[in-house]
Amino acid sequence: MQKLTGIITLSAVLLLSSGCSYFGVYKRDLPQGNLVTTNMVSQLQTGMSRDQVVDVMGRPLLEAPFDANEWDYVFRLDKAYDEVEQRRVTLTFDDDRLVNIERQGNLDSDIELGTDDELGPRNDESAMDAFPATEAMPENEGRLPMGGEPAQEP
Repeated sequence: MQKLTGIITLSAVLLLSSGCSYFGVYKRDLPQGNLVTTNMVSQLQTGMSRDQVVDVMGRPLLEAPFDANEWDYVFRLDKAYDEVEQRRVTLTFDDDRLVNIERQGNLDSDIELGTDDELGPRNDESAMDAFPATEAMPENEGRLPMGGEPAQEP
């Protein structure tokens, strides 16, 4: 009976402590949406066409389903060990011309997106030396022509 009580107690302690994080859990920054920078928003001017806006900002993440004249550019950065930063730019069009620019969030500073260079397996180029060298193919051999590119005859 005493052995059974010990096993149950140990199991309960292990079960309850498994959700606790003594060493911490690896978290990473999670960017979502259209990246909206100060430079991009400063280039917007009322009177621009939709195509000009797409050239500056890219395609919008959200187009209002009931009003095609409103485009939303939303960017959200959930920082791993910090707060969530969100930016939103809502553009309103009238007759395919930009008439209103509405900004939300802190657009005064640019967002630094970290790189994952130090994560993952090490890129060991010396290991690649063990593979035999391959011969370079001629530039157009082995691929189909892309759109607008003339096909070359052999």
